[in-house]
Amino acid sequence: MRRGYNPYLLPPWLRMTRFYCKDIILPLTVFELIRTIFIPTTFDFLLLCIMSCILFLFYKNII
Repeated sequence: MRRGYNPYLLPPWLRMTRFYCKDIILPLTVFELIRTIFIPTTFDFLLLCIMSCILFLFYKNII
């Protein structure tokens, strides 16, 4: 069986990158949501779905 995810086993540079990405993904997702509401295109919708999934994975500590 695989052990649980432990972010402290990552190299320091990857841990810091993950930390900063976790902080910046929420404002980017909100901006993309507002942009998708006003100018809906297929690309914007797909990008919003991808960013929402990444946001969910970050806050559930899966990534």
